[in-house]
Amino acid sequence: MSIRPLRPEDAEELAALYAANRDFLAPFEPVRPPEFFTVEGQRGRLGQRDADGIRQFAILDGEAIAGTINLFNVRRDDFQSGTIGYWVDSARNGLGLGTSAVAGVVAFAFDELGLHRLEAGTLVDNLASQRVLEKNGFERIGLAPRYLRIAGEWRDHVLFQRLAD
Repeated sequence: MSIRPLRPEDAEELAALYAANRDFLAPFEPVRPPEFFTVEGQRGRLGQRDADGIRQFAILDGEAIAGTINLFNVRRDDFQSGTIGYWVDSARNGLGLGTSAVAGVVAFAFDELGLHRLEAGTLVDNLASQRVLEKNGFERIGLAPRYLRIAGEWRDHVLFQRLAD
């Protein structure tokens, strides 16, 4: 398996990975406070695991953490849906780790959680991430203008979905 649940003891490795990728991730993520990149900041974030339906996973390269993939906004009842978001260490991009991680979360969401639908969004110009989703059977469903504040600006996103059936 290319993913495993993140654990509080991953905080040090995760903080180092985020710090090493800080500049790489900045154009793709919300603005992060300085404490986000510390062991304490990661420990606190990992301590909130499964809060509000969030499932946090490590993307693995062997035994090393190479990024994260999260399943969040899990809604039950008649919706049975969730959203995924992921990133891979800049030095490990292009190795198939993201594609494999998305496949693992799809299997978890559909087989173990019994969800009906998964959604993901990418920046319009993030073609690599769009390809990861397409390789995993996600279909493009539209453009969401000013969808998420990234690097301090409201940015358009291409939305994708995958249905369980």
